[in-house]
Amino acid sequence: MISRRAFLAAGGGLFAQSPAAPNIVLILCDDLGYGDVGAYWPDAKIPTPHMDRLAREGMRFTDAHSPSSVCTPTRYGVMTGRYCWRTRLKNGVGSGYSPALIEPGRETIASLLKNRKGYRTGGFGKWHLGLGTAEKVDYAQEFRPSPLEYGFDEYFGIPASLDMPPYVFIDGHKAVEPPTASIGDNGEVKRGPFWRGGPRSPSFQMDDVVPSIVKRACAFVEREKGPFFAYVPLPAPHTPWVPSKPFQGKSKFGLYGDFVEETDASIGMILAALERSGKAGNTLVIATSDNGAPWEDRDAREAGGHRANAKWRGQKADIQEAGHRIPFLVRWPGRVKPGTVSDQTICLTDVFATISDVQGIPMTARMGEDSVSILPVLEGKQKGPLREAVVHHSANGLFSIRSGDWKLILGHGSGGFTEPIKRDAKPGEAPGELFNLRQDPHEDRDVYDANPAVVKRLTALLKKYQDSGSSR
Repeated sequence: MISRRAFLAAGGGLFAQSPAAPNIVLILCDDLGYGDVGAYWPDAKIPTPHMDRLAREGMRFTDAHSPSSVCTPTRYGVMTGRYCWRTRLKNGVGSGYSPALIEPGRETIASLLKNRKGYRTGGFGKWHLGLGTAEKVDYAQEFRPSPLEYGFDEYFGIPASLDMPPYVFIDGHKAVEPPTASIGDNGEVKRGPFWRGGPRSPSFQMDDVVPSIVKRACAFVEREKGPFFAYVPLPAPHTPWVPSKPFQGKSKFGLYGDFVEETDASIGMILAALERSGKAGNTLVIATSDNGAPWEDRDAREAGGHRANAKWRGQKADIQEAGHRIPFLVRWPGRVKPGTVSDQTICLTDVFATISDVQGIPMTARMGEDSVSILPVLEGKQKGPLREAVVHHSANGLFSIRSGDWKLILGHGSGGFTEPIKRDAKPGEAPGELFNLRQDPHEDRDVYDANPAVVKRLTALLKKYQDSGSSR
């Protein structure tokens, strides 16, 4: 529960009106599945008390989605409110050496808050949106653009995923320590500490990355006096599963379970920093994930029945629900009623418009083209559907579109990690698949042929979104 200090800071009670300029903390976990969080999946085998607490003290969304089933495009969508398939990145993800993906001059959440409202902005964690302008970033030199060119006053973290070289900490425009050492490739280890070999800083230790990021994030939260925005894209529980020493062996479900517990504890540390500094009562906290978990049914059997993606079909990278249906928790004392649940269909791109709405900043045509404010939902004022549709995108670029109960997939196969990844239509077979998620949440019964009007409508709507440059 929120402390007495935070209770008083909220104006005497959790549902008192909070001031007009709330602090904002956005925590983006990496590969955390819907079924990894106890508040979402009663049969979850790994304790997540801090995320469960956020659900009790705020709003839990049951139909939230990442714009992509993999990390780089989702992070672009979070920062800009725009689908990444509108950029040069049409499939896959970036690397630790990729040039910057966000276009010069494009508004981000950080620049919006810093330049329009005078917020202090800090980012702490996995960037994975490219750095600099060269084809290959030189970590022995300063690089521009870095996150500082996109609205952050400070940024500390790692260039890409924790299983991608170079293994360095970045701080603003440079590496904290150049990657003059190296680490070998440990091979295709799926159920353990997989990483790719490559350059690393001599003092870089993988199991120290999450604690270092959380330490910097907590220091920022406690230090800032005026309104602040803290973006915390944790690199966990993505591979490599490298829990720090206090969490090694803590769970009953191996390294993955240990790393999920550390991820949840990291969120708890940030919440504790808000409380120690008396800021919890005036802080909007969002905790979510960039896509589903890389977890198949056979993995559940090997892990004592833990189903990281709950009941949903597929896994990370796939176009099926497990690839992009994610936990999404919001706590905002005085504005969001505790213990509430929303079944509104939302997308992580919506964070941009929501923050703009909270701040009273008008959205122009060149801002957040695929972002819809969820503020009316948070305040309990939205009655009907919030969105006309959400577009999903798999790792290899397979599209689907979701509107109401209907989900149209424009092809066959997973488009991601689950076999078959891509399958041509058989003779006489429809070119895509259609599912009614209310009647068939596991996507087992393709009803494409039986619903030509729905197929026609959704196909036309997706083309409109693709051609017009906007979906709002």
